[in-house]
Amino acid sequence: MEIVRQIAALKTLRQSLQRNGKSLALVPTMGALHEGHLQLIRQARKENDVVIASIYVNPTQFNNPSDLEKYPRNLLADLEMLRREKVDIVFAPEDAEMYPKPAKLSFDFFELEQVLEGAFRPGHFNGVAIVVSKLFHAVQPDRAYFGQKDLQQVSIIHQLVEDLSFDIEIRTVPTVRESDGLAMSSRNLRLDEEQRLVAPALYENLTIAKTELLNGKSWFETKHTRLQALNQLAVVQLEYLELIDLDGFRVAEAYNPASKQAICIAAYIGEIRLIDNILLG
Repeated sequence: MEIVRQIAALKTLRQSLQRNGKSLALVPTMGALHEGHLQLIRQARKENDVVIASIYVNPTQFNNPSDLEKYPRNLLADLEMLRREKVDIVFAPEDAEMYPKPAKLSFDFFELEQVLEGAFRPGHFNGVAIVVSKLFHAVQPDRAYFGQKDLQQVSIIHQLVEDLSFDIEIRTVPTVRESDGLAMSSRNLRLDEEQRLVAPALYENLTIAKTELLNGKSWFETKHTRLQALNQLAVVQLEYLELIDLDGFRVAEAYNPASKQAICIAAYIGEIRLIDNILLG
């Protein structure tokens, strides 16, 4: 496994691999790796000759400086996990390498970023788009791999690829969960014992909501009962629980079995913000 810190060195490696006809996969991460990341790696390994993983905590996508400061970092442990998964190249740059000058470009994804994460984390998707664009330009992969847990982010990246004509296939890998249903996330490491016991309630309520919709209950009634259940949990501060039409990532008023839809949730468990979603149909 080769560890690269500079974009110029990464481009040199990539050019050599492409000259030899190797297909390249990119798995972008912010480190603090867990089984969810490893599933992305394994899927990438199945479908490509060479797997490149990036580890970079991107400051421009954090609208909360405290969240950036407290984001878990353990590069040595991450590298050992990637070595066991036989990743070929790890790109682990410093801030000065990714942002030699402050970025002045600003992305606007219009309605795609005006709801849910975009509404509660202003500027977040601009930061995501900037760093993902930088990674795509440096690596020029054939395929890039992202997790379903960040469902709105995946929609944003699809739009980015379409509008900027990146010749890259975006692959979405299903959310990996703990045995109690909690979606795996680097932020889970920050939950204390009580919070960790409560956190699976997010997915539990998503699952109940999906069952109720598929059994004919209206979204209005389903949302009302799920909000009541979640608001009874003392350590949970709900930000949103919404039904989403995935075509355009719009908030929906009713379940439509003919459309691709999902239920999305975000909540603080104590001071830790978690997101999750469940697909319908």
